[in-house]
Amino acid sequence: MVNSGANSRRYTPEDLSAVCDVLAGQFGLRFSAGQALRDQHASTLTWLPAQAPDAVVFPENESEVAEIVRLCASHGVPIIPYGTGTGLEGHVNAPEGGISVDTSRMNAIVAVHAEDLDAVVQPGVTRKQLNDYLRDQGLFFPIDPGADASLGGMAATRASGTNAVRYGTMKDNVLSLRAVLANGEIVSTASRAKKSSAGYDLTRLLVGSEGTLGLITEVTLRLHGIPEAISAGICPFGSEKAACDAVITTIQSGLAVARIELLDTLMVKAANAYSGLGLPETPMLFLEFHGSDAGVAEQAERFGEIATEFGGGPFTWATKPEERTKLWAARHNAYWAVKSMWQGAEIVATDVCVPLSRLAECVAETRRDIDATGLIAPIVGHVGDGNFHVQPMIDMSDPREIAACEGFLERLVERALAMEGTCTGEHGVGQGKRKYLKAEHGAPALAAMRAIKQALDPAGIMNPGKIFPD
Repeated sequence: MVNSGANSRRYTPEDLSAVCDVLAGQFGLRFSAGQALRDQHASTLTWLPAQAPDAVVFPENESEVAEIVRLCASHGVPIIPYGTGTGLEGHVNAPEGGISVDTSRMNAIVAVHAEDLDAVVQPGVTRKQLNDYLRDQGLFFPIDPGADASLGGMAATRASGTNAVRYGTMKDNVLSLRAVLANGEIVSTASRAKKSSAGYDLTRLLVGSEGTLGLITEVTLRLHGIPEAISAGICPFGSEKAACDAVITTIQSGLAVARIELLDTLMVKAANAYSGLGLPETPMLFLEFHGSDAGVAEQAERFGEIATEFGGGPFTWATKPEERTKLWAARHNAYWAVKSMWQGAEIVATDVCVPLSRLAECVAETRRDIDATGLIAPIVGHVGDGNFHVQPMIDMSDPREIAACEGFLERLVERALAMEGTCTGEHGVGQGKRKYLKAEHGAPALAAMRAIKQALDPAGIMNPGKIFPD
């Protein structure tokens, strides 16, 4: 069996055949080495080349995952965890071949402890599935990366999203995990207690590990009560900098905004065309406030005053639920809106995050860089926590355009790091941003990470080729 995408293998064809023979016998139709399914499990939403696994298996419970891992470990065959495939940095690619472990059938909501505000789910449960289940209990899970991603994948990549400014990211909302380590052993990282000082924080170690330390089989999540009142609105500005300055003042003033999203002019234009919004085509903030009726009204009024200070406005409310839904659906569809607007071009979705006080400066410098480079690159971001995304559109048949984009991406990360930020606020490292880890963390920290990887996965079978630079 040949994997044309693999560039190095540390196991023999006989090892692979032995693993595939056992998996085929044990899982039947839940195992496949068909080319179409393999290609699907290597699809990427960016310009990173797809690297297909040798086969795909669909476990339905933790015991089956452990059996798969033990089998692969005994033959040195790599394991690539797969949730919904919505990652943007090549997390599901198989550069050394191996077995893709698709957790989509592990989609049970194990328990909801409404009185404790937590839920236990299998990794294949998606955020929308969980929130649909919780709605009648007056609860919701707030992390919202846009895509209907699996909760196991969201934990593995330390996902974030539009609600992070108020509710935090996955690291703030995962209480504990169960995972299968590289030797097939099952580890439980913590209890359901809201806090603990007992030993190393294994939960935080696995959250954001991108499948390189173990395969998540269960997640215990922090829940929140559905707010009494929710209001959303839009506010246009004369420039991205003015919008970002308004964001900085809003957050620094302690205004309890739940969502505050930036769309630049190009992004608004694409959203209008794709989602039928009819918004003025100028830099725009989308906002949402949660709380009591009186509290929401007060927050919205105060934000309107702040916006006016920076030449923004008018702040327009979207009071009906269907209006809010349409607004946020348009924001979540930003990727597809851009792709639809410039058909034939390849989208390169990337993100950085900087301290909030440097946000306006970083976005303004990035805008000047985009204009000077001559790229088409809409900006959209979760600006309440200093995180923004740039989506260059590239003609992959034009080497000059590719080179220009590569140079821009390098400068974008350098700019963020120089401002004491990070190369990725929420997309993760995967394959695409491995080369920046040393510059961001320094050699001693990177060596410590490698030591942890070596201790937990000495054979290097867990999602190889991710996070660590070659």
